[in-house]
Amino acid sequence: MLRTVLLTVSLVTTVTMLGSTPQTERNPNGIQRAGPTRLAGSVKVIDASQFPTLQAAFDAIPKTGGMVRLPAGTFKVDAPLVITAEDVCVEGAGTATHIQNTNENGQPTIILAHPDGPDRKHPLWRIRLANFRITGNPKSGHGILARQINEIMLDGLTISYHGGDGIRLDHCYEDPRICDCLITYNKATGLHLDGCHDIIVSACQFEENNDALQCLDGFNLTMTGNNLDDHLGRGVVIENTYGSVVSGNMIEECQAAAVVLDRDCYGITLSANVIAHNGAGIDLRDAHGCSVSANTFTLMKTDALRISSDSGRIAVSGNSFCNSYIGEGMVRRGTEDRAAAGLVLDNTQDIGVVGNTFSSVRPKAVVIRGTCQRILFSSNVLADVTADRPTSNNSLVANNLDDEKTP
Repeated sequence: MLRTVLLTVSLVTTVTMLGSTPQTERNPNGIQRAGPTRLAGSVKVIDASQFPTLQAAFDAIPKTGGMVRLPAGTFKVDAPLVITAEDVCVEGAGTATHIQNTNENGQPTIILAHPDGPDRKHPLWRIRLANFRITGNPKSGHGILARQINEIMLDGLTISYHGGDGIRLDHCYEDPRICDCLITYNKATGLHLDGCHDIIVSACQFEENNDALQCLDGFNLTMTGNNLDDHLGRGVVIENTYGSVVSGNMIEECQAAAVVLDRDCYGITLSANVIAHNGAGIDLRDAHGCSVSANTFTLMKTDALRISSDSGRIAVSGNSFCNSYIGEGMVRRGTEDRAAAGLVLDNTQDIGVVGNTFSSVRPKAVVIRGTCQRILFSSNVLADVTADRPTSNNSLVANNLDDEKTP
């Protein structure tokens, strides 16, 4: 009888433990005491599906910040969605969450800004938008307009078909990060950065915007591992910016130049990019103290690399300037792809051109316009090309390898 009672008590205890929520905790002395049922300091996640509009969900974000979950679905908006709090994360269900801007009066899809308006002395901090899709129309404004948002992070977004820029960051000064986004078919620039500092743009795809990226009046752009294709204007435009790197990108079939440095750029490295079949390659309009290294310039319609009279002190090394030759007199694509351009030195000075390969580019491997001073042209390989040589007394041409086809 006693054994049966003990067994019954044991079974009841086991069922109770399995079917209940623990409400107690044990301290090191083995004494049980009441414990919290919710993590101290936690803020409830805002489920946007429980609100009548997306804007109502954003308005529910506490001033101290919070997280908004966007459900799957297509949500049409005819006025900008506005977020005015900081320490905010808005995350969707990937491209299954689609915000569609139907406005035709030039209004953005999403605005991030301080509730009292832009104020550089009191910016907002730490806003993240992630994992959803936004689209516009030819008469809408920008996709995302962020004004003075420090440490903004945009990742996993698809931003397409806007009448303005896909993304415009207006003086988002501290540490903006744009990663793993698809930015396509916007009438203006895919990503416009104005007055930003310590910028990361990585693993994004840009397709058929006007310009792909503009970085103006900024500092320290790091642009790596992106794919740019079929732009109606230029690829990467950097102006009045220093201390930046554009490396490991694929830039193809921009109708204008693939990369432009202008308005007092300096201390910038352009390295290990494939620059293919663009209207022009790298155009150094106003740049000093920059490096152009280990890039492949293939099938450029004009001027694969141009260094202008307002640029100087440029190192050019380890680049390949080529057409579509694949050996034994063959080209990969049609005969029109035999055309490929080389290096243009346009009344410039203090240029080192060392260790490059020029093969089958036209009209010449190197074109010299006007008077160029202090040019070092050394240890380059020239195959099936002709080339101008610097003639000034303070320039040096030495140790280059020309094949027998070079006059």
